[in-house]
Amino acid sequence: MRSLLTEEQRAFWEKSQRYARQELAPLAKALGEVNVVPEVLRRSLAASGLYAPLFPREYGGSGLSPVKICLAREALAGVYGPADTTYAMQGLGSQPIVLAGSPEQKTSYLPSLARGERLTTFALTEPGAGSDVSSMGSLAEEVEGGFLLTGRKRFISNGYSADMAVVFARTPTRENPNAISAFLLEKGMRGFDVLRRLEPTASHDLVEFRLDGLRLPKESLIGPLGQGFPLAMQTLELMRMSVGAAAVGMAQAALEEALAWAKGRVQFGKAICEFQGVSFQIADAATETQAARALVYLAALKKERGAEDASIFSSMAKLFATEAAFRCIDKAVQVHGGMGVLRGSRVEQLYREIRPLRIYEGTSEIQRLVISRNLLKSIQGSRG
Repeated sequence: MRSLLTEEQRAFWEKSQRYARQELAPLAKALGEVNVVPEVLRRSLAASGLYAPLFPREYGGSGLSPVKICLAREALAGVYGPADTTYAMQGLGSQPIVLAGSPEQKTSYLPSLARGERLTTFALTEPGAGSDVSSMGSLAEEVEGGFLLTGRKRFISNGYSADMAVVFARTPTRENPNAISAFLLEKGMRGFDVLRRLEPTASHDLVEFRLDGLRLPKESLIGPLGQGFPLAMQTLELMRMSVGAAAVGMAQAALEEALAWAKGRVQFGKAICEFQGVSFQIADAATETQAARALVYLAALKKERGAEDASIFSSMAKLFATEAAFRCIDKAVQVHGGMGVLRGSRVEQLYREIRPLRIYEGTSEIQRLVISRNLLKSIQGSRG
């Protein structure tokens, strides 16, 4: 993969790996599994310089780069899940502003987000609207001077720790009764709070937001009224392939654990790596990890170069990498035997961390729908 990167990208890869191994790994060991973003982790990520590819140069970043985003997430996820989640949400919660924010919104928010001084999140999912965004119930009614926002948002990552959020709500009009718009919210606003904290299988800051008669000024609207749905989809498309990169990082970590264990564990008078049943599982895991990595960075390169088929490859990368990583980590658990299912072992932790990746930012089933529809559309177009 590195042979496909530019000199600048290779330098960023080395920077990401160095940070993850030398600074993040000791921090992860000290913090353990957490359901918040500790202040020490916030400061560490802010100082790492890894947020830069999420933002344009004029607002404190290094220029939007899907390849570098993937490089950062692969490095972070392989070492500490909460760090990767924080990075991902900084991307998801900032991209709507990058893509459609007003000059005032960009100036007010992007520089501090790029520096890591603020944390943000992305609130799209609801109790009654997961994959089916059109079922969204949150409503933003136009009132004098702005909007009145009411509703619920569920499964919001970093929702407890974030300082602000991009929230999507219905803004029906006569022309489009199903219109959705995006809004900027800040913690502390009256009517915007954490209704409850959720407890997933792996360490994760996950909440349900309550929007209760929240009055927003008209300046809180991101982009034109009713353009929230395409804005959300553009944001997800950019970050979706990076979910695959995070999965690759986890698979690589599990592979390394399996290799070390198989070389050191002795049974029947020899290291278990000498048994074909074990060595074949490691070989399959290594092959799938490399295949996933190749597809992820192919998708990232296509997106970076503006290829017309970048969207379908983004879905392919997310689908294949998350499913393959789950299989690889499962093999690593199997290689460890009983030690692999003890809570607190690294492979057991990875087993819990990888599972949500097959669901969030579009389930594997949704990715298959996106891929098949794009393929069928391209066939119909060529025949036409």
